Amino acid sequence: MKFEKTYIDGLLVIHPKVFADERGYFFESFNKRLAAEVGISGGFVQDNESYSKYGTLRGLHFQIGSSAQSKLVRVIHGSVLDVTLDIRPGSVTFGKHFSVELSGENKKQLFVPKGFAHGFVTLSKEAVLQYKCDNFYDNKAESGINFADKNLKIDWIIPEEDFIVNERDMNFQTLTDFLNDTK
Repeated sequence: MKFEKTYIDGLLVIHPKVFADERGYFFESFNKRLAAEVGISGGFVQDNESYSKYGTLRGLHFQIGSSAQSKLVRVIHGSVLDVTLDIRPGSVTFGKHFSVELSGENKKQLFVPKGFAHGFVTLSKEAVLQYKCDNFYDNKAESGINFADKNLKIDWIIPEEDFIVNERDMNFQTLTDFLNDTK
């Protein structure tokens, strides 16, 4: 496994070593020992999987307080543009986002530490995304930042008219409103 640091501290793109031949392929999607060497605790307690059609935009989600989660995200089938937003108070990259294409083909993974909002948009006809979480889901701690917040300047790659977004995600607050609510 190769762990690629991003310009945002703690956020890692993981490139697994894929062994492929005429039968197919094999790779380790997680190795606790190697992850610990780069600061990933590996105390994952929940695995989630989602299926999405082209244009589905989910996010930007996070959990607050003691329910905050780190995530290890990968795509099994199809491709998505995966986006993270640094919402850690005092971080030098607070309010900055990072995006990467994750696909069943490139097999890249993204480690998203606590303190980030996370979302994705489906680029392919359909996609299956899987992610590990180091804390259990708590609907009372669920929150989000509006994916369309113009101040974030996120390029979601596909045309806005192709977005499929649920009402909850459309009604999340802007980053500025989030900041004002936490003061």
